[in-house]
Amino acid sequence: MATIKMTVNGRERSGEAEGRTLLVDFLRQELNLTGTHVGCDTSQCGACVVHVNGEAVKACTMFAAEADRAEVVTVEGMANPDGSLSVIQQAFQDHHGLQCGFCTPGMIMSAAALLKDNPKPTEAEVRHYLEGNICRCTGYHNIVKAIMAASGQDVSAVAAE
Repeated sequence: MATIKMTVNGRERSGEAEGRTLLVDFLRQELNLTGTHVGCDTSQCGACVVHVNGEAVKACTMFAAEADRAEVVTVEGMANPDGSLSVIQQAFQDHHGLQCGFCTPGMIMSAAALLKDNPKPTEAEVRHYLEGNICRCTGYHNIVKAIMAASGQDVSAVAAE
């Protein structure tokens, strides 16, 4: 066991982990941050996306020890400082970008990474960026609409099928 230290959602955190402990398991089990979901453990679904040192990563593909002394942001860290929903979270709510909600944390974290790199993506660019995230409920239309709305674009012409 080793002590892993990191800044998570702006707070210094630490915990114990074996060398084989995945970051997603460390966040959920050791730090009790259960917003990051475990969907597949094979990097296929995107439910576990977090940001490590400003980059979106699938936390099921990274060992906790690799994030030692890193800055990590999880979905719990996406809210505004006053606890209100962030622009992205609010857009998901306003445009019905979720149904069961299982994929939502990973989608929100992926959306934040996309909008950081591309503040005004086209519908095609959003769809391409989300290829690593699986949603079994919504068919992506409202997720795409929510991400585009979060970017400040008019989404009245985006089909909600």
